[in-house]
Amino acid sequence: MAKIKYRTEGIEDKLKENYIEAMKDETFKRLVKNLHISEDVIIKNTSKLKKTAKQLDKCRKCKNILECNNDISGFINYPEVNNGKLIFSYIPCKHEKKFIKETAYMDNIYSFDIPEEIINAKMKDIYTDDKNRFEVIKWLKDFILNYDPKTKTKGLYLHGNFGCGKTYLIAACFNELAKKGIKSAIIYWPEYLRSLKASFDNDFSSKFDRIKEVELLLIDDIGAENTTAWGRDEILGPILQYRMLSHLPTFFTSNLSFKELESHFSITNNNVDIVKARRIMERIKELTSEIKMVGENRRK
Repeated sequence: MAKIKYRTEGIEDKLKENYIEAMKDETFKRLVKNLHISEDVIIKNTSKLKKTAKQLDKCRKCKNILECNNDISGFINYPEVNNGKLIFSYIPCKHEKKFIKETAYMDNIYSFDIPEEIINAKMKDIYTDDKNRFEVIKWLKDFILNYDPKTKTKGLYLHGNFGCGKTYLIAACFNELAKKGIKSAIIYWPEYLRSLKASFDNDFSSKFDRIKEVELLLIDDIGAENTTAWGRDEILGPILQYRMLSHLPTFFTSNLSFKELESHFSITNNNVDIVKARRIMERIKELTSEIKMVGENRRK
């Protein structure tokens, strides 16, 4: 029993020495002072508190989240007093808090198979060095300024050459509205159809309904898919019909004009059905204003 007591006293002495040494550091001293807890608890947690103090020192010199070299980037393992004990948990630093605040609007945007640069599109980053883009930019700015969910509003059918920035422009518009709490979805249409067809036994209904019912929808690159009667009549048709009746703004990007898209929809597996293709086009025309944009290919 005496040996056990001796060993315990030795450990306690080392902990006390560690604490006394740590108190020479001003950051550590301020940290423990603000906790308002007994010295015994501080002594037992000195090693953890020293790590927190070091992280606080690093944060004081850090200029942005990219410079962070804490254990978890953007977070500090910080203590909190709970029933006389110290509970450590990771809390965001000031840079991480700022980042979270600035990107919170992204929760309002659903995307499917869309590149990150498109998802992060911003109106302030839009190129204005091409006069061919002015009409579209003005249309989108007016849409942002005047959009009212309670008012029947048309979306945009934006078509033009490959790589001229059609999707980026509309995504930037959606991001601006997301900051106002407007929910939207951007889907790459060819891949969305393939995914939907593969999900019949799983989450088909949730995928389909989400797109059908979302407040703002961008169907990206329509006309690039292989036309099938199923995709045209069982998927696209009901989505457009629902959104038309519900007055939900719907946007499209395409390399095809209205006339070319109608021709695209009319042929499925060597069968020609002009009537069903025309019915789809009537819905698209009812839902949108058409603008053609021809510009520099910025994907080179």
